[in-house]
Amino acid sequence: MPGTVHFGRAICCDLEQASRREWWLANGLGGYAGGTIALCLTRRYHGLLIAPASPPLERMLIFAKADATLYDCDEGGRSWPLFTNCWGSGSVEPQGLKNLESFRLDGSIPVWHFAIGDHIVEQRIWMEQKRHATCIAWRLARPTERSLHLGVDLLVNCRSHHGESHPHEFNPVVEGGGNHISVQHLKGPTLHFRTEDGQLSVKHQWINDFDLARERERGFPDRDSHLCAAHLRLQLGNEWSGLVASMETCEAGTRPHCAELLQRRRAHDTDLLATAGALTPELRDAPSWVRQLVVAADSFLIVRSVAKQGGKKQGGCGQEGKSVIAGYPWFSDWGRDTMIALPGLTLATGRHACARNILTTFSHFIDRGMLPNMFPDNGGQPQYNTVDGALWYFEAWRAYIEVSHDLEALREIYPLLEEIVDWHTRGTRHDIGLDSGDGLLHAGEPGMQLTWMDAKLGDWVITPRHGKPVEINALWYNALICMKEFSNLLGKTTEVFGTLSARAHAGFSRFLKSGSGGLYDVLDGPSGDDASVRPNQILAVSLPHSPLAPEVQARVVAEAGRYLLTSYALRSLAPDHPDYRPCYGGNVQERDSAYHQGTAWAWLLPHYAWAEYGVTGNVELAQSRLNPIRDHLLDAGLGTVSEIFDGEPPHAARGAPSQAWSVACVLDTWIKLERARRGTVQEE
Repeated sequence: MPGTVHFGRAICCDLEQASRREWWLANGLGGYAGGTIALCLTRRYHGLLIAPASPPLERMLIFAKADATLYDCDEGGRSWPLFTNCWGSGSVEPQGLKNLESFRLDGSIPVWHFAIGDHIVEQRIWMEQKRHATCIAWRLARPTERSLHLGVDLLVNCRSHHGESHPHEFNPVVEGGGNHISVQHLKGPTLHFRTEDGQLSVKHQWINDFDLARERERGFPDRDSHLCAAHLRLQLGNEWSGLVASMETCEAGTRPHCAELLQRRRAHDTDLLATAGALTPELRDAPSWVRQLVVAADSFLIVRSVAKQGGKKQGGCGQEGKSVIAGYPWFSDWGRDTMIALPGLTLATGRHACARNILTTFSHFIDRGMLPNMFPDNGGQPQYNTVDGALWYFEAWRAYIEVSHDLEALREIYPLLEEIVDWHTRGTRHDIGLDSGDGLLHAGEPGMQLTWMDAKLGDWVITPRHGKPVEINALWYNALICMKEFSNLLGKTTEVFGTLSARAHAGFSRFLKSGSGGLYDVLDGPSGDDASVRPNQILAVSLPHSPLAPEVQARVVAEAGRYLLTSYALRSLAPDHPDYRPCYGGNVQERDSAYHQGTAWAWLLPHYAWAEYGVTGNVELAQSRLNPIRDHLLDAGLGTVSEIFDGEPPHAARGAPSQAWSVACVLDTWIKLERARRGTVQEE
């Protein structure tokens, strides 16, 4: 297993450091769990089982916390807390992190070692794959003759993971004892606690005033309450013993022991790495931090059970549908993010069948030539407010066909891809369509945010980019060349795509700035052409089919490197622009107004690295651009990559602590650069 993420007491015993570093787990069904090294809550999204009411969305916090205390019966019941709580009063009590000797990730599994005298207690938390179940297990890492046991308070809830707790609205029926307790809420799911090793007993005590520091930073309510519904007494020994919290019923004695479940989880992670290494040779002896990204990539892939829409049966290849959670903890599955992330999450990790399933699943949601931007987490119809989602869909298909040579799938999807091009040529919703004068795509209408720079506050679209955005037309040209290639593979005529791509290539020259600069960000906008230096232009170089001559590509890379490049990401706006915002923080309005006005985005750093390699041929330099991510895996979301960073040093991680396209693009580009590096070495 990768050994990248490991901390000793210097981090573990420091509340600020240990509460800032978070672990995240997922079960492949839209459910997740997350918390901090310190085992204190800092977000409303922290909990041990967050499960979807309408899979994979409408996620509910079901199981919030398991507060364990170690007791030594041979010393008169002396006790030591193995958890930490931060309170609204400002107090921190108990401070179990003082007993925490180390923390590490074993694949996807967070592992704590608590040192009390000569005793070492090891704790692990994991989720079962394709089940709404979280397991917690403990053991003594060193033999002892003393009689030690744990007392564990089990805290529950039943609220939206976005929402606030209302104790007067949650009065569940808690029943059982011994090996099983159920927590049943009339308006929500039933939670089952099971143990094969300990004794469960019913409790009913509200614990109020948890302080949520990360929510306060984000301008949201920063207090929470949870119900202590049960207590677990667990005798400790050298073998694993523990608890399973699940939304499923089962007969007594039919559940595997937690030791077997742990072995199953570790085998899952081991198989991930083995499969990736078998199908992607560059990963076999890749650095530990890159292999950790392979494990992280697995957490974003989910099952999407898709219902009928528009009279068409939904699904993928006659099997369960697949999709991608854009980020944890608050994102749902987004069309644009899914297509950008697909190569790194699936193709780079040897999951070709999963890639095809995702592509096929989304094909059933395409409407009027558009891919849905998102599926709302609270249910409802897909939202079609993206101009680039469908264009990234072509690139995802190109990447899939390149590695799979699956002409059967291409033949099936080809008519739909033709239809998408046709809709864009004659025009679709939101004034998305082709300008016959220059062969470029235009998009935009008042009140709509259509590109990936999509922040909106009420009726205020912060970066509207109406007109002809540079990356949209780079993607359009790339899509048309892809269609020419697809047509050749299938023996079909390429005339229409050749004509359209030639016109787009000629029209793209309008984006060139005079002098030695890069590209305009938007042409023909309400205020004319926008010369702001933004990272969107880098896609005109990094995509497989560029409409730019080599010397212009070099100018684009140079401008991006001079004004936008940071250690972890590319800034969304150059610092010399009057609208530049160096830090992403504060309340919702303050954060959203900075989201694309200087905030640096991790998913764009690999695009810069690949573009730089393309214009310089220096693979070592390009690959070195990704190396700082190795250090970032030890901060914020552990073993994964954050959504965004501050534009100015020290480039603090912000936004979602685990983002699909951040992980995927870094992984995919590292592999491509490593392949290029090895190719160069072999030629020499």
